[in-house]
Amino acid sequence: MATEVILPKWGLTMETGSLAKWHKQEGDAVTQGEIIADVETEKITSELEAPVSGVLAKILIAEGTEEIEVGTVLCIIDEG
Repeated sequence: MATEVILPKWGLTMETGSLAKWHKQEGDAVTQGEIIADVETEKITSELEAPVSGVLAKILIAEGTEEIEVGTVLCIIDEG
């Protein structure tokens, strides 16, 4: 089963964010709760955690991409 990891809304006024850094690459194993990326907003830089354990199957948003809308799929984790 595959899980889509989206850009979450971390504040009431947050509408977009920037993907500052990937801590994992495609094909890497990830554990639920592990930091997989850093996301910057207007006010803070937050750590994005893996919602499930599995393999980072596909990165859909490149490091350094700005103006990513909340709810955009950032990557896919394959749990199978």
